[in-house]
Amino acid sequence: MTHPKPRILFMGTPEFAVPSLELLVEKVWPVIGVVTQPDRPKGRGQRLVASPVKEAAGRHGLTVHQPEKVRAPEFLEIFRGLDPDMVVLVAFGQILPKDIIDGPSLGCVNVHPSLLPKYRGAAPMNWALIRGEQKTGISIMRMDEGVDSGDILLQEETAIEPGETYDHLHDRLAVRGAQCLLRTLEGLVDGNIHRTRQDHSLATLAPRIKKEDGMIHWEAPARHIAQFVAGLSSVPGAFTFLDGKVLKVYSAEAEEAPACCETPGTIVGPAPKGLKIAAGGGYVYLKDVQLESKKRLPITDFLRGFRFTPGDKLG
Repeated sequence: MTHPKPRILFMGTPEFAVPSLELLVEKVWPVIGVVTQPDRPKGRGQRLVASPVKEAAGRHGLTVHQPEKVRAPEFLEIFRGLDPDMVVLVAFGQILPKDIIDGPSLGCVNVHPSLLPKYRGAAPMNWALIRGEQKTGISIMRMDEGVDSGDILLQEETAIEPGETYDHLHDRLAVRGAQCLLRTLEGLVDGNIHRTRQDHSLATLAPRIKKEDGMIHWEAPARHIAQFVAGLSSVPGAFTFLDGKVLKVYSAEAEEAPACCETPGTIVGPAPKGLKIAAGGGYVYLKDVQLESKKRLPITDFLRGFRFTPGDKLG
């Protein structure tokens, strides 16, 4: 006997959520509406820009709701009118009230890009890379009122590739998350998915990283700096200062060495691996950079137009 597919209200905002929405539409799951954040001002002209999820919903002719706050009475009334069997939430960006979490008969299902209970919070992929983890993954959970603390419905692990940056990991896990979501929904319909409680004593946090948190501290160990750059590349971006201008660093490689004689942040000079900078316990090679108001460039191209004296300092 085939069970009917549940009527789904999809909640999501950024690019990460798009593959999940696209796959639900492609596999003909009944998406009765899409909830996403309001259009936000962007760029120099501060023009209002729709979220990637709103754009995807528009391509498929889905009804879009954009409440400033999902806990506002007027949206809760819309929610009750929609009466979904299930809410699917992927990187939505607002905390859900109890009315929404407890409303649907099949609950709220969330796609989270970490191996919960590790890295609960807004920036799990960034922190996994910053901390130098060897593996991460996708957790599909049944939401409760805590932060990423609900029961696990399905979990899949993936190795973090050597030299992988946030951008690459983000795109990979967005696709993997959509596939895991689909397997979970099929399992829930067939009745062969079992909930597993998280061990809260093992929880770690992945708080949001703001732009200003991206400053590189050259006295840190070289390996930590390279991990930090990878974890912030390209959003929100690691940066340092060069002649008073912001220098964004998108890719770097560490070389651990016995205590080097240069002060951390000193430009040692070009090398086959990149621009060699002294750091704590070794050197960091800059490979991909962008100077304020200039284009992003591989370091070889950047060095063609950049004059420096060995001994100059970053930071």
